Amino acid sequence: MKLSSLNQGRDGRLVIVSKDLTRATDAFFIVPTLQQALDNWEIVEPRLRDLAEQLEHGSVPAFRFHEHDCASPLPRAYQWADGSAYVNHVELVRKARGAEMPASFWTDPLMYQGGSDSFLGPRDPILAMDEAHGIDFEAEVAVITDDVPMGATRDEAARAIRLVVLVNDVSLRNLIPGELAKGFGFFQAKPSSTLSPVAVTPDELGEAWDGGKLHLPLLTHLNGKPFGRPNAGVDMTFDFPTLIAHAAKTRPLGAGAIIGSGTVSNKDAAGGPGKPIDQGGLGYSCLAELRTVETLLQGEPRTPFMRFGDTIRIEMKDRHGHSVFGAIEQKVEAYRKED
Repeated sequence: MKLSSLNQGRDGRLVIVSKDLTRATDAFFIVPTLQQALDNWEIVEPRLRDLAEQLEHGSVPAFRFHEHDCASPLPRAYQWADGSAYVNHVELVRKARGAEMPASFWTDPLMYQGGSDSFLGPRDPILAMDEAHGIDFEAEVAVITDDVPMGATRDEAARAIRLVVLVNDVSLRNLIPGELAKGFGFFQAKPSSTLSPVAVTPDELGEAWDGGKLHLPLLTHLNGKPFGRPNAGVDMTFDFPTLIAHAAKTRPLGAGAIIGSGTVSNKDAAGGPGKPIDQGGLGYSCLAELRTVETLLQGEPRTPFMRFGDTIRIEMKDRHGHSVFGAIEQKVEAYRKED
């Protein structure tokens, strides 16, 4: 089942989307928003699935689905916690700022609590105050959960996964060192993130979903050129049930909590840092990782962070080449405060 929220009101209007992402039908007579659906999942999910089946058979009114009409599936959420499941990425980014990586990072997930009150729509611009902040994208996968009790086991966490989405976790890289030096974590360095046009139930992913990882390449294009295609199911040190259980260790998670994977990152076949696509590698899911590799190999980064006018596209396709979640496609624009 594929769900989307069209741009209407602060929390969007829930629609069911066809498997091929071409058509949609309103779900408002069942439940008006995705958050309300998650709050009452056991009751409404069978009805939503029945509607999805009718949509595939052409037996309910439908309209053309356009991704640019979408808000984030959850335009605002009660919880957004982003992990760093790909420890290869963590190791490289820490090297870039001269920080050692404790051995515990391989056994205990990193996680930060992001701003969940304002998710960008998949075609919304990335508004930035200053290019000097080091504007970067981070292509990720995330899951949306049902209620998760405090102290949940890994199996309980796995059973709570309701939906899967893609994420662009926007980062302002040049603000990160100063914030972390204060010893109190990210805040200004992490502006609003973006979710894919469509949220997908795990069963819709077929064999690509093993209950904890999504085994498909995550495709990024920067200014129309291929930038990354690492497989999200490879080199993922901590799977989603592990990340959810980690987040719920000392607190419950409410229905609609979004748990991110962190930047998807694959090592080179020889075990070292990945190579750019134009050198036969799988590329990267953020600029910081490429800049780190450039520093390691050439003594300094050669690729700039994003500038005003740059465009990033993030998408995942199934083994038949069909888009699974629709595409995040955003242009970086200068923020202009309204009078």
